[in-house]
Amino acid sequence: MNQLKTAFLLVAMTVLLVIVGRVVGQMIGIGSGGIYLGLVLAVVMNGSAYWFSDRIALASAQAREVSPADAPMLYRLADRLAIQYGVPRPRVYVSPDPSPNAFATGRNPSHAAICVNEGLLRILDEEELYGVLAHEFGHVRNRDILISSVVAVLAGTITLIANIAQWGLMFGGYGGRDDREQGAGGVIVGLLMIILAPIAALLIQLAVSRSREYEADRTGAEVSGDPMALASALRKLERASQVIPSQTAQPAFAHLYIVNPLSGQTLAGLFSTHPPIEERIRRLEEMAGGMRRAS
Repeated sequence: MNQLKTAFLLVAMTVLLVIVGRVVGQMIGIGSGGIYLGLVLAVVMNGSAYWFSDRIALASAQAREVSPADAPMLYRLADRLAIQYGVPRPRVYVSPDPSPNAFATGRNPSHAAICVNEGLLRILDEEELYGVLAHEFGHVRNRDILISSVVAVLAGTITLIANIAQWGLMFGGYGGRDDREQGAGGVIVGLLMIILAPIAALLIQLAVSRSREYEADRTGAEVSGDPMALASALRKLERASQVIPSQTAQPAFAHLYIVNPLSGQTLAGLFSTHPPIEERIRRLEEMAGGMRRAS
């Protein structure tokens, strides 16, 4: 199912960029040439989304790959979870961001990476860290990582479209020198793109992220056998992320993280890409109660 969703998003990105190319082409006076520019950009963006989205996400987080000597506990837990999940151990990265958080990315379980922020390593104990990593491994096994990474590139592309429209209005403004009606129409379309593009990007992130977070919580708690460790980690991450703003997280990649990295920073926090922490914790507590009754 995730493969079909990914294919749909790639097609949607192509259609969107071709349409935008046509509109921008009219705005800056190159006519149908904008369609070809949009198509070329779509090919580049689709290729980047599939092959390089993980590198883009990791570069955005300023993450560096670490070795077992650099992060022995991370590797010990990652090796343990790889065996439990039956997947290859992902590459392990650490971001210098002091805001505690983590995310997984990649195009499939054989080409996956897990990144944790330095702030997360400072505040979680080993059991809580294990719960967070189990959640991220859940994304890897459930094959959420490709669609989430593609959505990140799509959201970034939509933001780029808004910027193109803004520049088009500044330097073009009218489709033709003597065609006032067409020029006015181009201005209106451009303004709509500038206003609606960020909203569209957020809605796409919302549609993909929330249900996937619940599922990764459930999967991680089942595999780790300790739902309360993840619940405790979520409480700490939620409190700390409100106090320590992220220095690296970008809006296009916000949905990748285990908790919303933008909460408390910008208006994006009002429309969180993540389900409420209280509800996630409630579900984990119910799981823990069920496990105790079953034992």
